Amino acid sequence: MNESIPAGAHRILILNTLAFSLCFAAWTFNGVMVTYLVDNGIFNWSQVQIGWLLGIPILTGSVMRLPIGILTDKYGGKWIFVGLLLLTSVPMFLLSFTSSFTWYALMSFGFGLAGAGFAVGIGYTSVWYPKHWQGRALGVFGAGNAGAAITTLLAPTLLNTFTQNGQNPEAWKMLPMIYAAVLVTMAVVLALLAKNKKPALSTRTMAQTLKPLGNIRVWRFGLYYFLVFGCFVAFSQWLVPYFTNVYGTSLVIAGLFASLFSLPSGIIRALGGWMSDKFGARKVMFGVFKWSIVISTLLMVPKMEIFSPGKGINATQKGIVAEVASDEIVMDNGKTYSFYPMTSSDQVQSLNTPIFPQKSSWQEPVVKAGDEVEKRQLVVKGITRINFEANMWVFALLTLIVGIEWGIGKASVYKFIPDYFPNEVGVVGGMVGVIGGLGGFFCPILFGYLLEGTGIWTSSWMLMLVISIGCFWWMSVVTKNMLQSKAPDLADKIDHH
Repeated sequence: MNESIPAGAHRILILNTLAFSLCFAAWTFNGVMVTYLVDNGIFNWSQVQIGWLLGIPILTGSVMRLPIGILTDKYGGKWIFVGLLLLTSVPMFLLSFTSSFTWYALMSFGFGLAGAGFAVGIGYTSVWYPKHWQGRALGVFGAGNAGAAITTLLAPTLLNTFTQNGQNPEAWKMLPMIYAAVLVTMAVVLALLAKNKKPALSTRTMAQTLKPLGNIRVWRFGLYYFLVFGCFVAFSQWLVPYFTNVYGTSLVIAGLFASLFSLPSGIIRALGGWMSDKFGARKVMFGVFKWSIVISTLLMVPKMEIFSPGKGINATQKGIVAEVASDEIVMDNGKTYSFYPMTSSDQVQSLNTPIFPQKSSWQEPVVKAGDEVEKRQLVVKGITRINFEANMWVFALLTLIVGIEWGIGKASVYKFIPDYFPNEVGVVGGMVGVIGGLGGFFCPILFGYLLEGTGIWTSSWMLMLVISIGCFWWMSVVTKNMLQSKAPDLADKIDHH
């Protein structure tokens, strides 16, 4: 018979989810703030420096998940969460006194602690619910990932309001102060309304607690989470400068498109938990990796304009050029070479940003009146232009789909953990969370270096393709090996559909 849910459990779940949403909003704060500071010329930071500033808070929040999770198990979630919110608010407030890259980076290290709110909430939520309700409760709590959309949706509008649409740019300093005040308010609400609860005491030593980290399976789950969570966090920030640079949108519109990626991905996590229960986590993850490979391939084609030599005209006999008209070359021997010149439609890029690449061709003379021409000499060169606009609406739709896929994957990875490590969910879940979070740290930095090195914004999606293929390959190998040991005759016929 299923245990009943303790009184007050749902209240704790609501408080935890709200606190985690606000922590996540603070954790991804730099996506909007740094883009605004650079676009408005307040700071002249390079793409690599921007990548570092997007990644630094994610590093703190990631590496602190394990120790914060252990503290939550030891002392209970209420006061750890209150302390975390208060600690995070201080560097967030001090961010408004920034005058250099170094100061901004140091304060980013500080407020990045907000990302560890996940570890507190997971431990504090799970201790309130019986086993048959844990999946649902943690799925609801995990939807706090959508807090990233709070920043991408609201922060650009608030910045425009405070700075009077850029007339008073220094007023940006109001935004970190508002964020700090919200974090303090949430800490007070938790202190007044939450009730503390600790898990049953464990007699295990620290060495016994950390023993599962020597299992390669933990690191494999970590790689999966690196993709579905780390890359989600990275893009929830990176898409803001992406849209402003590639499509020339305003910061508000860029934030809107970035939230179109992050909001559904956070909320859909609960559905991912249900799908993993119904179909099995492995089957769901294979689907996630396949979709990630397909969409990364589509997204990595950059917005571009290519000029290539086209079909030209060669002289059929020797002679001297008598006249070069707008669409023909007349020779002194009476021979005429007609060509098709560039038209007005070739000169102007299509205004309706087509979905598919557009090709246009024309010809231009390479000789002038009085030139002596040999037989088979090129007199008219051909030019072919291929224009690919990487339609913004198609791009936004594809990012929405990949965000949803990763959201489903986030829940599926955590479904694996209790199956393989039933007595070490906390430490294994914490370590997987750390590795996943490190994806959010390393990816923006790698994006910055890739952009600087290639000059192509879609190089970030090329990296996603490589990681997605790596995850799919590793899972395929492991699945095949499992079948090889249990059902050798089926191993070579494995089907992941």
